[in-house]
Amino acid sequence: MSPRPFVSLLLIFFLTFLRAASADGRSTDIIHETCKKCAREDPNVSYEFCVASLESNPYSHCADLRGLGLISIKLLRHNVTRTRSYTERLLKSEEMDPSVRACLEDCLELYSDAVPTLAEAIRAYKDERYEDTNINLSSVMDAPTTCEDGFSEKGAGSPLAKRDKDSFQLSAVALSIVTMLSRSSH
Repeated sequence: MSPRPFVSLLLIFFLTFLRAASADGRSTDIIHETCKKCAREDPNVSYEFCVASLESNPYSHCADLRGLGLISIKLLRHNVTRTRSYTERLLKSEEMDPSVRACLEDCLELYSDAVPTLAEAIRAYKDERYEDTNINLSSVMDAPTTCEDGFSEKGAGSPLAKRDKDSFQLSAVALSIVTMLSRSSH
């Protein structure tokens, strides 16, 4: 093999690698910049949580701000659905303090109501009805807070504490992104 084709092949490989690296850099930049802005504008948003959440979705690496908004709402929907299922499993346990059971039943109702609300939020978001999306996401954001309040009022330890915290954070991220999009559309 003569050196010329080898150099050409090496150059093509290098340019392809460079293009892929720069594209990935841009996607990472939008995630980090979006999360910085979210954390700066909303004290409920943790920058680290925001970045880790958005980067967990493989589509976020090629998304724009609008794409990140939809991804954040879908991450929230996934979290809420899994929390509802986890709560149902906990309630099947025979051995449980009655006050914890009562709190879990309340939480199950809150999370069950949040699932169709998130479906509506996604429809509103896709139609660029950001005010409606905001209302729906705010409603969902109340679910984990209300759930945790129930455990606190009864002086019971919450088996949903981590999940509720994540739901609240995901709601805050989604709301923050929707607010950015809402401002830019006016």
